[in-house]
Amino acid sequence: MSTHTTRRLLAALAVVSTLALTATACGSDASDAGAGGSGPKDIAAALEKGGKVTVWAWEPTLKKVVEDFEKKYPKVDVELVNAGTGDKQYTALQNAIAAGSGAPDVAQVEYYALGQFAIGKSVEDLSSYGAQKYGTTFTSGPWNAVTDDQAIHALPMDSGPMAFFYNKKVFDKHGIKVPTTWDEYVEAARALHKADPKIFITNDTGDAGATTSLIWQAGGRPYKADGTDITIDFDDQGASRYTATWQKLLDEKLLAPTTSWSDAWYKGLADGSIATLSIGAWMPANLTSGVASASGDWRVAPLPQWTKGDKTSAENGGSSLAVPKAAKNKELAYAFTEFATTGAGASSRVAAGAFPATRADLESKAFLDTEFPYFGGQKANRIFAQSARDVGADWSYLPYQVYANSIFNDTVGKAYVSPTKLSEGLKAWQEASVTYGNEQGFTVNK
Repeated sequence: MSTHTTRRLLAALAVVSTLALTATACGSDASDAGAGGSGPKDIAAALEKGGKVTVWAWEPTLKKVVEDFEKKYPKVDVELVNAGTGDKQYTALQNAIAAGSGAPDVAQVEYYALGQFAIGKSVEDLSSYGAQKYGTTFTSGPWNAVTDDQAIHALPMDSGPMAFFYNKKVFDKHGIKVPTTWDEYVEAARALHKADPKIFITNDTGDAGATTSLIWQAGGRPYKADGTDITIDFDDQGASRYTATWQKLLDEKLLAPTTSWSDAWYKGLADGSIATLSIGAWMPANLTSGVASASGDWRVAPLPQWTKGDKTSAENGGSSLAVPKAAKNKELAYAFTEFATTGAGASSRVAAGAFPATRADLESKAFLDTEFPYFGGQKANRIFAQSARDVGADWSYLPYQVYANSIFNDTVGKAYVSPTKLSEGLKAWQEASVTYGNEQGFTVNK
């Protein structure tokens, strides 16, 4: 069985498990507010009493947070476990929830995946712990990703407002101006490839996250969810803008057929054959560590716009910390979650390279004035911070986005390897997502 097929089946099982748990979760209110009716007044008592908290996360900056938390609260023992990245952890988490044992007290969950846990009521509503006071603490994109009406399913850990990373050395050599619109981007792609057939404006072999982020920026809102009632529509203006532009790049073979995060990708970023990236603001650390030889060559600019003169961005990536309903020490779990995502915990993570979801860190002079030697001394955080303010509102993911993303290459991905058009691929993705959702008990319209 291929890795892709395995991932798809595991994701499907995770969603089935979530829905199967819904009835049980709805039928019991014993843990709705934590053990014994937890609330803000119980947190201090729990910290004084102490105990053990198990955290499942892969984010490396949490190691320092654990050390700082245990130093501040010596009676609390925090065990940080890497149970796998992304889908692997989500599958393990759903299996633990279904088995009724082995679930962590805190789990890292990416924004796109949070819905599948929220719809199954398998994570705590943190508003009962006082989390509503953080409504203005976080930037709008991450906060919208973790909230649903009055419910708060997690606290934002970081964010990924998008920016345009470009190889200035390559651009200067070939007289390319930094594109401010996606039409100019296509022209730059043509000019670069004509000047040197080995150079591509960027790479793309089909990526669900990148596609939905650019549709988001273009004004598309393909997903709407109200409980188990869902609408999927990839026939709006945003999706049309994206497919019209990206189809030109595919038809003219202006995209490097290189998979992101592969050795070939890192090589392309280093030697200039991949000249730009439109990606989340968490990318600098990856360039510094993975493409060290190109230090000084790269710069950052605002994302090109779909309409000249606009200032609209979108999120690409980012994670939250959630407290599973099955957690044993919910008050301590919330205390750690709060510490890791706000105040000193958030600041220490930013200092270690995480991109902030908190307004205070995002707007601090120290953050904004940070010079990046990798980008020739550029104060790139100013561009990232503006992008965070310009993220388009009202974006939603499917409550089974993990599964939907797993079938992206079976549908939209065909446009990269066959005569299938991107618009046809999006339609096929929509149809497959609608069918699957209805099979799993959702009411899905199109």
